[in-house]
Amino acid sequence: MLSEPEVWVALAFIVFIVGLGYLGAHKHVLKALDDRSERIKAELEEASRLKNEAMALLAEYQRKRGEAEREAQSIIAGAKAEAERLAVEAKAKMEELVERRTKMAETKIAQAETQAMADVRSAAAEAAVAAAERVLAQETKGDLAATLIAKGIEDVRNKLN
Repeated sequence: MLSEPEVWVALAFIVFIVGLGYLGAHKHVLKALDDRSERIKAELEEASRLKNEAMALLAEYQRKRGEAEREAQSIIAGAKAEAERLAVEAKAKMEELVERRTKMAETKIAQAETQAMADVRSAAAEAAVAAAERVLAQETKGDLAATLIAKGIEDVRNKLN
């Protein structure tokens, strides 16, 4: 049995394992495995913590984006309302201006009509006075004629004006 190489390999392996056990190699291996396990556990905990932080940041940014969108919508709605108010105000001012200018034009037209009527009356009165003066001058003579003509002219002027 000692002449078999497998037996010597098995005995050498057993001696090697016992030697490793005597020197505490298994403790070093177990410690290295435990250290690696702790390092992996710490990395997993760190990754979990970072994931939670990232989720919290994502939720916060989504909330802020929602607030910003609502604020933008509010600003847009306010701007539209302001534009509509300004349009209504401008329309009212324009209508007021047109109405005021129309009234001014109507007033000027009425004044022009009144002035034209006065001018026509004045011209008619002057023409009537001149005609009456010519007729009376031809038909009456002397001081009486002059007095009657002056009085007649004065009466015509008073009645026509």
